[in-house]
Amino acid sequence: MAHVNDPATIRRLLATPARWAVVGLSNNPLRAAVGVSLFLQQHLGQEIIPVSLKGDDVHGAKGYKTLAEIPGHLDVVDCFVNSTKVGSVVDQAIAVGAKAVWLQLGVIDEAAARRAADAGLDVVMDTCPKIEAAAMGL
Repeated sequence: MAHVNDPATIRRLLATPARWAVVGLSNNPLRAAVGVSLFLQQHLGQEIIPVSLKGDDVHGAKGYKTLAEIPGHLDVVDCFVNSTKVGSVVDQAIAVGAKAVWLQLGVIDEAAARRAADAGLDVVMDTCPKIEAAAMGL
């Protein structure tokens, strides 16, 4: 069965202050993750934690190379990675005890979404927090 996003889950994730690990967030201004993470941080009041291959610091937040390196809990793992690679990120999110995974617009992996849901994580797939926030008036 295909994953269907729950509007109540989306609203709760966006409206509740939380720690968001943004996987694929680097200092490359051409990447969508830069603007979306800034929106999460400045407009929605979320704490962002950049995660990238280089571990870049972004928007004044310390960066990491993997989810496992991040100290403390993670509420949401926001995935700005290719659909063919997101399954590994979702598995890492499950392993570190994240509470939710958010697969960005165009990022689709039904099997990974099912694994996350089966592990008790909230799952949002194939949409963007900026788009959803605007639609919900947040």
